[in-house]
Amino acid sequence: MIKGVSVRRGGFVNTLSGRFLALTVAFVMLAEVLIFVPSIARFRADFLTLRLEKAQIASLAQLAAEDMVTPALEKELLANAEVYNVVLRRDEVRQLVLSSPLPKPISNTFDLREAGPWELIRDAFSCLLEPDDQIIRVIGYPVQSAGLLIEITMDSKPLRSAMLDYGGRILLLSALISGVTAFFLFLAVQRLIVAPIRRVVNHMTAYAEAPEDGRRVIEPTASVVELRDAEEAMHAMQTQLTGSLRQKERLAQLGGAVAKISHDLRNILTTAQLFADRIEGSADPMVARAAPKLVGSIARAVALCESTLAFGKAEEAAPQLREVALAALAEDVAEGEGLAGEGTVTCLIEVPEALRIYADYDQLFRVLSNLVRNARQAIDATGTEGSIEISAGETGAEWWIRVGDTGPGLPEKAREHLFEAFQGGARKGGIGLGLAIAAELIRGHGGRLELARSDADGTEFVIHLPKSIEANT
Repeated sequence: MIKGVSVRRGGFVNTLSGRFLALTVAFVMLAEVLIFVPSIARFRADFLTLRLEKAQIASLAQLAAEDMVTPALEKELLANAEVYNVVLRRDEVRQLVLSSPLPKPISNTFDLREAGPWELIRDAFSCLLEPDDQIIRVIGYPVQSAGLLIEITMDSKPLRSAMLDYGGRILLLSALISGVTAFFLFLAVQRLIVAPIRRVVNHMTAYAEAPEDGRRVIEPTASVVELRDAEEAMHAMQTQLTGSLRQKERLAQLGGAVAKISHDLRNILTTAQLFADRIEGSADPMVARAAPKLVGSIARAVALCESTLAFGKAEEAAPQLREVALAALAEDVAEGEGLAGEGTVTCLIEVPEALRIYADYDQLFRVLSNLVRNARQAIDATGTEGSIEISAGETGAEWWIRVGDTGPGLPEKAREHLFEAFQGGARKGGIGLGLAIAAELIRGHGGRLELARSDADGTEFVIHLPKSIEANT
């Protein structure tokens, strides 16, 4: 089964659902990371701003009490503000309001007054990537316009710990959002895309097991436009294929029947040919004159049976090329088709008497007979008079033979598969084999048979026979 093969070739990861789930998680996480970067920078800025505010409150308490703040109280104010020193600038005077000894030198200074987004992001990640505790100086604006600036010194460790805790919570929340989003998208994809695709695959598998069963042709039901188009295209393809398989099966059966009939008919005609040979010795002048034509007709009927058997094997005898007087051949065809005398259908032969071509006489006779017979039947079907014209000529590279009629023209459907066996029948009740054999015989000569025109004024076929192999290449 196709489904089993998919699992063996890579499991869930290589399925459409698996890949969509992985991509969804990846893209949602990427979106969360893009949100995390500015948010962690903003968290750091807010943390430092809060320290500045606490330090400002402590310094205002010191300024309000003047000399009443003892060293112990000053130390408590600094501990509550979580800073070492507080400097206020008021009225252009820089004043160290609260102070205590620094455990180590100041490592870095950050000015929040005019820091842009990229600078805040850079400083935030610099803090996250620095594992050692440092003493940093932070400068900002006092709240409520209580001075020109405020400056503090503090440890970086509490800031880094708070940032790590905040970042961890953000990443955990991002992972949760990604998982929930991917899960619901996974269910949606399963229902809207994967399930219809699996249905199509199952239909393909079932159809492949018995393509001749019309019940297994898929019926389009998908609501997604693209999948609906795919199902409709598959429905049309399977319908056409099923019809073709049924037709091929019937043609195969018909071919077997035709082969048996042709085999038996050939034996009957062979017997008739033996009796016709005896008639040639008759003393009756009329019988003696008609006997050669009767023998020729039976011989051609035998050859036709043999060629039908060969066609069923996809084989056609190679042409035996010899010089042929085309005018005489055309007259024999007209006489063989009953067009030599008066009738509702007349045959006009415009072939130069001196024109000689190199071809297989019997095969060319079959081709012309088929074309003339089709033309006569088309005219007879109209119930009116008409004419058939056989003309010929030559150029430096080829001979051409034209067979035209004044019939009603070929139906559009017949023209689509004109030279295909059992497909291009132009006459009701015809099997469409004559033109296919005719085209094959002409191709055996290195030439081609083509439909020159077919309209309300009649139909015209043209045979092209090359004078040499090089002329046809």
